Formats: sequence, C-alpha cells, structure tokens
Amino acid sequence: MSLAASSDNSPILIAGIDEVGRGCIVGPVAAAAVILDPAKPIAGLTDSKKLSEKRRTVLAEEIKANALAWAVARAEASEIDRINILQATFVAMRRAFAQLPIKPDFIKVDGNRLPGIACPGEAVVGGDALVAEISAASILAKVARDSEMAVLDRLYPGYDFAGHKGYPTKVHLSALAEHGLTPQHRRSYAPVKKFL
Repeated sequence: MSLAASSDNSPILIAGIDEVGRGCIVGPVAAAAVILDPAKPIAGLTDSKKLSEKRRTVLAEEIKANALAWAVARAEASEIDRINILQATFVAMRRAFAQLPIKPDFIKVDGNRLPGIACPGEAVVGGDALVAEISAASILAKVARDSEMAVLDRLYPGYDFAGHKGYPTKVHLSALAEHGLTPQHRRSYAPVKKFL
C-alpha cells in the first residue's frame, strides 16, 4: 500500500527503489523509484525477473500511466569501474530518487542496505517480490536497461547485447574473445579483465 495515515491523518507517500544490471559486464546499472497511487492499483506486480519481456513492457506502461510519480536513472560503466558496483548502484538509486517530481515520506529499497538518501526508509531483502512499490521500480529499471541493451546491440553488432542483455553468457564471452572490448564494457569485472 502506498499510503497510510500519519498521526495528523495526512497520507504517507512511500517510494519503492530497485536496480537492475549489477551482474552484467557491459553497460550501465539502472535504478528506478516509484510512488504508486493506491486509488489506481496495478495487478500483477512482482519481481521483474519473474515476468516475460512482453508482460514487463505492458506493466511498465501501466506503472508510468498510473503511478503518482516515477523516475529512472543510471550509473555508467565508467562510474562502476571507478567507484565499484555497489557504490554505483547507490548513485543510480540516489539519482532516481532526486528526479521524482514529488518527494515521498518513506522509501523501501530492495536489498540489505540503504543507498544514502536523505529520507526515512528501510531495506527489504527480496523486496522486489514482496513490496508492490519495489516491484514497480524493478520493472521500470529492467525495461529501461533492456532497451539500452537494444541500442548497444545496434551500435556494436556481433555481441548479441539484445539477446543476453549484457550478462556474461557463453555467447557474450565468445564475442569478447572474437571482437574485443567495447567502450561500454566494465573493465573492473573479472570476466572482462582477461580481455584487456
């Protein structure tokens, strides 16, 4: 539920925050922040990884149309290499939160650590499957990052970025061996380092 009554009976706005792409070896890590509208419930929200690509796309449009507020942000591969993936994830989350057109009273973040946002909140392990706001954020982040991979696929043909979405699959690693690194590869990641 996005809203609850506070002591003065004004509504409490809750933003869910999640990221996608930590385990990828190319491209940005994406994060989203979503404040749902309790008057416009969205059926079928769950962890984005449990949904088909088609279902995610449909839900993403529904979230954007019906949420009170949403934002998607990113941290680039170069930032990941410079400050590490955990810190880059927190940067992306803070950027998404900062872009929300209305500010929540409370945040719920997927995982076991808060990203250093100046707002009361809690970290929820497995939250992308448990908390509707986090589920919505995971869907928006996943759809945004997957579309980014489709763009990289056109920019760098031969790597099948649209297929594996940047994860270190056999296809991806064999493409690295054949074609070398792109400027978007995360050079601090072990599977990439051996191709430097």
